[in-house]
Amino acid sequence: MSGGVDSSVAAAVCARQGYDVVGVTLQLYTSDNVSRKKGSCCAGQDIYDAKKVAEKVGIKHYVLDYEEQFKSEVIDDFAESYANGQTPIPCVRCNEKIKFGDLYETARQLGASSLITGHYVSNKLINGERGLFRARDVNKDQSYFMFTLKKAQLEYIKFPLGDLNKSETRKIAKELDLVTSDKPESQDICFVQSGNYVNLINTLKPKSNIKGNLIDTTGNIVGEHAGIMNFTIGQRRGIGYINGEPNYVIDIDHERNNVTIGPKEALAINQIALKNLNWLGPEKGMDDEKELPVYVKIRSTSEPVPAIIIKNADNAKVLFKNPEYGVAPGQACVIYESHKNMARVLGGGWIIKDKTQNLNS
Repeated sequence: MSGGVDSSVAAAVCARQGYDVVGVTLQLYTSDNVSRKKGSCCAGQDIYDAKKVAEKVGIKHYVLDYEEQFKSEVIDDFAESYANGQTPIPCVRCNEKIKFGDLYETARQLGASSLITGHYVSNKLINGERGLFRARDVNKDQSYFMFTLKKAQLEYIKFPLGDLNKSETRKIAKELDLVTSDKPESQDICFVQSGNYVNLINTLKPKSNIKGNLIDTTGNIVGEHAGIMNFTIGQRRGIGYINGEPNYVIDIDHERNNVTIGPKEALAINQIALKNLNWLGPEKGMDDEKELPVYVKIRSTSEPVPAIIIKNADNAKVLFKNPEYGVAPGQACVIYESHKNMARVLGGGWIIKDKTQNLNS
C-alpha cells in the first residue's frame, strides 16, 4: 500500500471479497525534504494515508523498513547509470528488486496466498499458463514497468485493477469513503527532490561530474559540457550550444567523456540491441535466431510500434519497421503481441549501446 488511491482500492476490493488482507507499506527513505515533496510516492504522508485506509477497510497494516535495499538496488543504480551516460528507469528497478523481489519473498515466507498490488496490468490464464497483459485503460497501463516479472511470479501476484479504468477506481474509493479517493497522481521519481536528479548524483558520486567536449556528428569539437550526467539521448534543451539550428543529443560517450550533438535526423535508428531479455511469451515456436513480428515500446510514454525481434538466449536484436528517434541506452524495450489494450506482454530487455554496429545506420 503505497498511500495512493490505486493500492488503497486494491486492498479494499480484496477485503470486501472476504479475503484476510494484510496491508504493507514500504519505508524507502526518511529524508524530511523528500518526504514533504508534493507529487511523489512512498513519502511520510503516504504512509499515514495508507494507515488511515487500512483502518477504514478494517485490515491490519504494517510498515516495513526497506531503506537499505532501496538505496543499494535503486538509488545507487540510478546514479551509476547516469554517470555512465545511460538513462535509467528507477521504477522498473524498484519493481524488479524491491516490490517483486524482496517483498515478494517476504510475502511467501509469511505464508500469504497472494501478493496484491494496485498496478494497471493483468495476468490471465492463456493455454494453461499465466501471461502478463496490458491494462484495459491504455492511459494508465503500467506494463512497460513490469516486464521483469518472471512466469512463476505471475502465478502468485494478482492485479485487481487491470480491468478497471482510473475513473472507476476513484468511484470505488469514493463509495468506500477512502481518504485517498481524490489524491493526486504521483508524478516525479520519488527520491529525486524537485526533479533535480543532478544534485542527487553529485551527492552520491561527487567525482563523476567532469567537464568534457561537445562534438558534432563529424567529430569536430564545438563546445564544452559540464558533465555527461546532464544529458540524455534525444535531449534538445539545455545543451549549451547554439548555431542557429535545432540541436539534439545524439550520443553520450562516457569513456571519452564526449557528448555528440546534431540535427534530429541523426537520431533516427533502425535497430537496437537488448540485454537481459526476460521472455514471458509462449516458448513454442520461439527458437533462437528466428524472426518474430511483434510490437515494441522503447519508452513509457510511447505507444507500441511494429518491429521484428530476433532472440538469442537472453539477448535480442530489434528491427524497427519505421525509424525511431531518441532511443537511449539504459531504457527498456518491452515487447507486445499487438498494439491494442489488453495485449499480451511477450517480454522485454534493456537497451544497450552495441559497439559492433552504428545504431544510427
